Amino acid sequence: MSNVGAFFDIDGTLYRENLQTELFKKLIRCGIINHSEWYSSLEEYYTKWDNRLGEYEDYLKHMSEIYCKSIKGLSLNVLRFIAKQVIEEKGGRVYTYTKNQILWHKKQSHKIITISGSPIELVEQISKKYEFDIYRGTVYTTEDENYTGELEPLWDTTHKQIALNEIVETYKLDLGKCYAYGDTNGDLSMFTKVGHPTCINPTKELLNNIKSNPDLKQKMNIIIERKDVIYKINLDSIDFI
Repeated sequence: MSNVGAFFDIDGTLYRENLQTELFKKLIRCGIINHSEWYSSLEEYYTKWDNRLGEYEDYLKHMSEIYCKSIKGLSLNVLRFIAKQVIEEKGGRVYTYTKNQILWHKKQSHKIITISGSPIELVEQISKKYEFDIYRGTVYTTEDENYTGELEPLWDTTHKQIALNEIVETYKLDLGKCYAYGDTNGDLSMFTKVGHPTCINPTKELLNNIKSNPDLKQKMNIIIERKDVIYKINLDSIDFI
């Protein structure tokens, strides 16, 4: 049994957009969530991020909170059905580099793992599509098969670290031989722990943290994928503003 794992973030790392946003849109189209209420609650944070005036993780945090309130009382089975449709319709919109890395790790008999801030119902479906061995996502709690309006987050670095530690202990992984792929500061804990970290289309905040950590900077791979071109970046030879 292999003691090497490859940890993947989903949104912005495998999937080219944000899966929870796609789920929101689907719930609105199905009449389950009211568009005007959702938009008025999230518009400020989305607009700031979209215009590059606010942090992406701040937008994600508020989106998850609004999503949590929006699905309160909804049946678990209904949301699972909608999540399955979202992945069937949108699940192919992934980065070529990341998809190829998943295939490479499979050939090496590594464990393929995702730790994602997206709802676990979506993470489960996309994990099945790309044949992940282990998956963790944000859990929106239920009681009697209905959502309660509470959640157990997994989008920040602290909670991702807890999930990583649990998986490493359960499956007896050697972190020094493990790989991690992510795109935001929420993935920083994974990067610092594994021997082979790769950030894909990283945020400026993440790059700044990498540059300020000599040990992490030395072992970090930086990949940029735009259109049909994949670039490997050397932090020592580039500046960003």
